[in-house]
Amino acid sequence: MTELGLPERVRTAPKCELHVHIEGTLEPELAFALAQRNAVVLPYDSVATLRAAYAFDSLQSFLDIYYACTAVLCCEADFHDLMLAYLQRAAADGVVYAEIFFDPQVHAARGVPMGTVIAGLQAGLREGRTRYGIEGALILCFLRHLSAEDAMETLLQAKPYLGALAGFGLDSGERGNPPGKFADVFAACRALGLPVVAHAGEEGPAEYVQEALDTLSVARIDHGVRAIDDPALVRRLAANQIALTVCPLSNQRLQVTPDLRDHPLPALLAAGVPVTLNSDDPAYFGGYLNANLAAVHEAFAWSDSQWETVLGNAFQASFRNETWKAHWLHTLSLHFADDQIET
Repeated sequence: MTELGLPERVRTAPKCELHVHIEGTLEPELAFALAQRNAVVLPYDSVATLRAAYAFDSLQSFLDIYYACTAVLCCEADFHDLMLAYLQRAAADGVVYAEIFFDPQVHAARGVPMGTVIAGLQAGLREGRTRYGIEGALILCFLRHLSAEDAMETLLQAKPYLGALAGFGLDSGERGNPPGKFADVFAACRALGLPVVAHAGEEGPAEYVQEALDTLSVARIDHGVRAIDDPALVRRLAANQIALTVCPLSNQRLQVTPDLRDHPLPALLAAGVPVTLNSDDPAYFGGYLNANLAAVHEAFAWSDSQWETVLGNAFQASFRNETWKAHWLHTLSLHFADDQIET
């Protein structure tokens, strides 16, 4: 076992992460460094004070701090540094590929052009590939607490940068913002030939998961844990192999499932739903991918077979081609078959 309480075979396995917000990887130390670089005053007087503020009782209490800290992201170099810091940590956890959310509307509201955001993130991806051997792709997310008109305008602004994107997503607070609010926006996204995903069934009900499938035609569901409340929906997810990008420490810190032993992960997995594990906003929720895996292992003590299934689900649910998926699924299988790795 490792210091994280994670079996060595799982700790060292190749991994794919499908649900991480790049703005949510902004560690307090980097936030203060960028604030000094850009002459931005944060509403906290020290790294310790900021970290102490991470006592969330809801999604909104987290979002308030999350949006305040993004004020330090002003220029291309900031987004480069943010991306590179995440990739270094992810690679250390065995992540070989990540599909990474970003929120251009947050930055546009502060006068930061989309081109600046994407150029910086792409530069970080390129350097991360060279330095750490990790690959990544960008998913542009719309903020659901803003209007559908604002999202459509953001989509228009994104069209010159489609080559930099792996897909489109929907995030921010669910309450009062059902997926159907963005039906026209997502139809326009799909018409551009890129896949779409959406946060649903985190603080919102199982009906939001159903609506994201039926109205937005999403390829996978981000979070989706409330699907467990609807047995017919669970059967649909399993039958159609629609992946859920579950984020255990996020669910715990935001009081979705305060005790991970009560999490629906085992029931969803047993029902045949292709669940994946991810870090969401790791700077705020207590850890990157392996920390999330360790928390799940502590709660459920999964077998090697279960771990191979869950880690394989992420590769299979990615937006890469079938040859790439087959390579990494084979590599993962060989890894778990290696009798030399102690567990």
